[in-house]
Amino acid sequence: MADPATYRPKPGEIPTSPGVYRFRDAHGRVIYVGKAKNLRARLSNYFQDVAHLHHRTQSMVTTAASVEWTVVGTEVEALALEYSWIKEYDPRFNVKYRDDKSYPYLAVTMAEEVPRAQVMRGAKRPGTRYFGPYGHAWAIRETLDLLLRVFPIRTCSAGVYRRAHQTGRPCLLGYIDKCSAPCVGRITVDDHKQLAQDFCDFMAGDTQRFERRLTARMNEAAASMEYEQAARLRDDIQALRRATEKNAVVLPDATDADVFALAGDELEAAVQVFHVRGGRIRGQRGWVVEKVEDVTDAELVEHLLQQVYGAVEDARAAAEETDLDADGRAASRRETRDAVPREVLVPVLPPDPGQMSAWLTGLRGARVELRVPQRGDKRELAATVKANAEHALALHRTRRAGDLTTRSQALREIQEALGLESAPLRIECYDISHTQGTYQSASMVVFEDGLPRKSEYRTFSVRGPEGDGARDDTAAMHEVITRRFRRYLADRLASGDVELDDSDDSRDGAGAPARARPRSGEVPAEEPGERKRFAYPPNLVVVDGGPPQVAAAQRALDELGVTDVALCGLAKRLEEVWVPGEDYPVILQRSSEGLYLLQRVRDEAHRFAITQHRRRRSKGMTASVLDDVPGLGPTRRKALLSTFGSVKRLRAASVEEIAGVRGMGRRTAEAVVAALGGDGGAPDTTSGATSPAVTPDAGSAPTSHDGAAPGMLGA
Repeated sequence: MADPATYRPKPGEIPTSPGVYRFRDAHGRVIYVGKAKNLRARLSNYFQDVAHLHHRTQSMVTTAASVEWTVVGTEVEALALEYSWIKEYDPRFNVKYRDDKSYPYLAVTMAEEVPRAQVMRGAKRPGTRYFGPYGHAWAIRETLDLLLRVFPIRTCSAGVYRRAHQTGRPCLLGYIDKCSAPCVGRITVDDHKQLAQDFCDFMAGDTQRFERRLTARMNEAAASMEYEQAARLRDDIQALRRATEKNAVVLPDATDADVFALAGDELEAAVQVFHVRGGRIRGQRGWVVEKVEDVTDAELVEHLLQQVYGAVEDARAAAEETDLDADGRAASRRETRDAVPREVLVPVLPPDPGQMSAWLTGLRGARVELRVPQRGDKRELAATVKANAEHALALHRTRRAGDLTTRSQALREIQEALGLESAPLRIECYDISHTQGTYQSASMVVFEDGLPRKSEYRTFSVRGPEGDGARDDTAAMHEVITRRFRRYLADRLASGDVELDDSDDSRDGAGAPARARPRSGEVPAEEPGERKRFAYPPNLVVVDGGPPQVAAAQRALDELGVTDVALCGLAKRLEEVWVPGEDYPVILQRSSEGLYLLQRVRDEAHRFAITQHRRRRSKGMTASVLDDVPGLGPTRRKALLSTFGSVKRLRAASVEEIAGVRGMGRRTAEAVVAALGGDGGAPDTTSGATSPAVTPDAGSAPTSHDGAAPGMLGA
């Protein structure tokens, strides 16, 4: 635990300009990011008497080992840079808004030549129009099924579309008139794209235009005594009305607004937002946040708007970097304008509403009004949104009652059982998986603050001294630990994003550099190089196994000179915890929260290792007649099979036809023909891509060894 006075900048060194600052720990990891109108005034607050600080702020400044800052020109630039750094470094002491569920969207891929409507989750893609979010995926499919009567756009996958195009027969939706079947030429590509654009306009709120158009056509058909056609148009109108009625009318037709509300206490808060477009609620979304820093409601609102609309800025930047056509760029611009409405209604204004409004205006490209609703329909809607937030918080507390306390207790029990100086906030666990000694794979999973951090997971292919795998699972564990921590040491020395303190007082008695730590000071906003993947060490390493695996891991750490990382093993048979050099295990009670946490970490490593092993085995058990063609890599193999559909058709093609495929040359085309035609080629398969290879372990199940005793792999 560091004393903030040891890394406090010198008086007068901090500028009084607006800027963004970040605190780093002793390993150079960013643990907190903030912004300030006046950097000197803000940072001075962190270096007052620690006893006077909020307890969360105390924890942050005593964990940190340095502070650095970047001066910017305006407060709006500081807002954007703060969001960028929070997204890049994911600091553990910053407030993080996490979706209480993964919300689905109705997406239309307008950037594709033949747009497709589908359910999408996760990150937004450039050139795709999104509508929602919806509470359930079935609600999207129900709405889409109604609208396909009027807007029969493509909903099939790329494989189904390609197969229909090759065979000349549409899929079932084409036969029942719920797809206009551009795959077989019933409608041109341009007409289908216009149909998709009409669908997007309807979903964006322009409903009356299409209803009037269908009504006029229905009247014309009735006047011409085409009663069957008139009846079909009548049903289409009813379908449009049913789809429209699913979104409640809450505000006047011209209102486009996002209505936010929050409910919480000192420890956590729930946030809800209703997306109102054209006066109707088009979507709802919620977050739950643990207040890991001391923030007011106004600051929570500021962080929330940063996260919600910062994602819009990221999508726009990605679209600018992507080679989209004119339609794709137009779709991206419309998506940005749809995502940032004319009005943003919040429960309390952020600390600097003018700055936030200017940032939102820049994102939308038009004026955005940020305000607190005071009266009328908007205030009533805000009250409804707050009631939803309160309900979400109550549900969250019911589901996760005591979860934070339980995690803290588990980490404390592990600390006491293993005799650690502090709680192991970062735990890494390693497991080995193989099938009779083949396709040896290892996993590294990471838990931080008792929760899995999946972005930090890693897999290893065990090579062994001869490149054909390790001798046994203790040798495999030694190799994996060695590779991981050798990379850590290399990344720490070569890290370009941490300026190390090499002053005289940071050297030991012999004049050699002591343990390097980050140095406080000003840094540029744009930093060269990418983040190092293994630059941060764990507090505790857990290996899946008993004394042999623990001894192998300890030997690897000793050989590399790593002495500040604790180590233990969890043997599966009796759930014993083994530490290096001890003849007897550490026994944790069966009901111990610490043991439960170690078991979850071990089981997650086991699952991840088997997944990687099965992936490697599946890939190794298939072979293609194109694998051995000189100069033919995976990309061109995929292009050939995509163009011809199967090896049978590829075998019948001429050199000129093969050379005409994008990326192929005549010499490679001749090699393909020779490989397929010489010696009768290889047997064709139904997929045209692969055929099973004969391997000795084809029927064996993967195993993951906890190694109660060392043995030969595959024995």
